[in-house]
Amino acid sequence: MKIPSEGGWTFENSEIARSFDDHVREQLPWYDLATGLVAHLIRHYVPQNGTLYDIGASTGNITKACAKTIIDRSVEVIALEPSGQMRDIYDGLGAVLPDKAEDHDYKEFDVAVMFLTMMFVPIESRIKLLSSLIRNTKKGGCIIIFDKDEPASGYLATVLYRLTLAGKVATGVAPDEIIKKELSLSGCQRPYKCETPSAHEVFRFGDFAGWIIEVR
Repeated sequence: MKIPSEGGWTFENSEIARSFDDHVREQLPWYDLATGLVAHLIRHYVPQNGTLYDIGASTGNITKACAKTIIDRSVEVIALEPSGQMRDIYDGLGAVLPDKAEDHDYKEFDVAVMFLTMMFVPIESRIKLLSSLIRNTKKGGCIIIFDKDEPASGYLATVLYRLTLAGKVATGVAPDEIIKKELSLSGCQRPYKCETPSAHEVFRFGDFAGWIIEVR
């Protein structure tokens, strides 16, 4: 896949959309492992006839991973994906809407998933978005967030960042492609710092992490 120029990364790109599933697995070697973990969490929190939001659904990776749970429990799936190019090749379950995460009028739900989404939400919209999600989560439900975390301080930040780079190199991605991808995200992607007191970290690899926020 041809990486856009510096600051040029966008999901409103047919080539990026068509290559997304393969590309993301090259860049993030833990992608399938994390997907499986999210599906595992969903199975434990979504009830019979429940409602599941997949926010920033891309091509439908999350709902495909937990398709059996969705079908067996008659779960309503609401997928949000603002990229028309991604929606064109969406093959997940449920209805897919063109809404941005921060613009959608959420109804009550049992589980909401933001899988590599929050880092593309404008910083000024994140607190309001998360407040809306928490307010609309039914008791016993949860919000699952997997994202690029703000780096740790000191030498540990260097260690964790190099772990991320090493993981990409191990999948066979050319070093120049890694650099091009990083530079292309300038101004498009800002790491997410999860500071919600009720959030529990459930995953970490390099500078990526996953959290679950339970609503009781």
